[in-house]
Amino acid sequence: MKQIIVNILKKSKHLDKIPEQQLLNLIEIPPSFSMGDFAFPCFFLAKQMKTSPNEIAKQIRADLGAVSLPNEFESIETQGPYINFFLNKKQLAANTINEILKQKDKYGSLDIGRGKLALIEHTSINPNASPHVGRARNAIIGDSIVRILRFMNFKTEVHYYVNDVSKQIAMLVLAKSEKLPFEKMLKRYIDISKKVSKSKKLEQEVFKLLLNFEHNDKATRNKFKSITKTCVKGQEKILAQLGIKYDVFDYESDYITKASDLLKKFSATNKLKKDKDGRYYLDQSNTSVERKMKAPVLVLTRSDSTGLYPLRDISYTIEKIQKSKTNIIVLGEDQKLYFEQISEALKLLNVASPKVVHYSFILLKEKTRGKNARKMSTRKGDVILLEDFLNDAISKAKKKAKNNPSKIAVAAVKYSILRNQPNKVIMFNLDDALNFEGDTGPYLLYSYARASSILKKVKQRKSHRIEYMQEKEDGLEKQAELIKKLSQFPEVAAKAYNDLNPSHIANYSYDIAKTFNEFYHLSKVIGSKDEEFKLQLIQAFRQVIKNSLSLLGIEVIEEM
Repeated sequence: MKQIIVNILKKSKHLDKIPEQQLLNLIEIPPSFSMGDFAFPCFFLAKQMKTSPNEIAKQIRADLGAVSLPNEFESIETQGPYINFFLNKKQLAANTINEILKQKDKYGSLDIGRGKLALIEHTSINPNASPHVGRARNAIIGDSIVRILRFMNFKTEVHYYVNDVSKQIAMLVLAKSEKLPFEKMLKRYIDISKKVSKSKKLEQEVFKLLLNFEHNDKATRNKFKSITKTCVKGQEKILAQLGIKYDVFDYESDYITKASDLLKKFSATNKLKKDKDGRYYLDQSNTSVERKMKAPVLVLTRSDSTGLYPLRDISYTIEKIQKSKTNIIVLGEDQKLYFEQISEALKLLNVASPKVVHYSFILLKEKTRGKNARKMSTRKGDVILLEDFLNDAISKAKKKAKNNPSKIAVAAVKYSILRNQPNKVIMFNLDDALNFEGDTGPYLLYSYARASSILKKVKQRKSHRIEYMQEKEDGLEKQAELIKKLSQFPEVAAKAYNDLNPSHIANYSYDIAKTFNEFYHLSKVIGSKDEEFKLQLIQAFRQVIKNSLSLLGIEVIEEM
């Protein structure tokens, strides 16, 4: 709808040279229907035109006087500094509901990605222990982005980068953990971390193991490989409980040899330096992000010239970029500086960086244990394991609902994370997330189940025509609001794709669920004069919220 409005506005001589995107960004949704369905503010032109916004609105409206309105709109009016657009509600209802019921699961999808591959790397947890709740945010955001890309007809490839040449794995090798089951790996890791932190001798043994690995010592490599395999399988199994899957597991160790060639390429840029300890590093003191970069030095090797993680990561990233131009990575906000450093290193080689989605932390407040909100640390053992957290959520969901407690628990966790902007710290409270009222995952599932229940009660008649608003009632305005919001789903989905931000979808889901429940509370459906129309509207709502929740990785439930 906003695009149609922009097409109309561009016919004014005062707006024909304004970029379309700027006009799109200015269009608002008025607070009440009396002010129209959409509003265009004219304040931004006051300085340029040297007149009041009220007068500008009148002039633009006069320009549009002879414009034939498309069927979707009934009228255009000015109210003070705003140009207000009123929808043709009958036409909108017919178009929207017909389109939804015709396209079904494809409603809202755009053909943006046809014939294109999108490569997404997310999660990539160190393979040293069972993941804690804080790590789940990366996986949940990444999975939702994958679903949004697929919805836009991209072929997707989901990658998990396994850091199998790490100090964490070396410590587990030192602690003889090769035959340890996954569920015992965390305790062993915490114990050895504490010992290594207090002993220089043990720390040297850890580095010796890493050196042996890089020099292809078979026995050492087998030990690393055994621990990594156990941890990756364990992590994959836990994340599958959230419906999260991966197509490719890439291993850092595969890039040890490949990365060595990069030093020659960096040397040609005159940015590769050697410090007093014999380590190679990139001098990033004069870069495009110089003012923001807190540490303009990226160390690439140890003093013995063996490569460090950044060197291998650069090699891995180049390989990903060569495979697909649509390349996305999800990283914690603590990786912002590191990503800037990697991006600047890639620029030296004339290689583009992936699009990055940074997310902030999850803080848990456990009132029952008398603890304050805190950030989790695997090394310190100060964690709540994702597996335990999910089991606790399922146990609590069983007390609230007889059917599908696992789906309800997953919806509660996913929605509570995805409804927030990725860069916002989340104070997570499981009891609040499992509430069946308010802005929660269970409330959305309940709304879908309620719509399903209504439709099951009647045998719908198939109509060739949708008659709109035959019956005057209190719910008329909410009915119109629901139709309008359902028509906006393609626009919301496109915005979520453009911004790589699932919170747009999550907040929209709550918005339409809330509007649907308000409409149903105020409006008689079964037995009303316009029963058939209302049933089609409910069917359309049910389809759209299903599509919307699918993009969040939330499965709908027919009964609760």
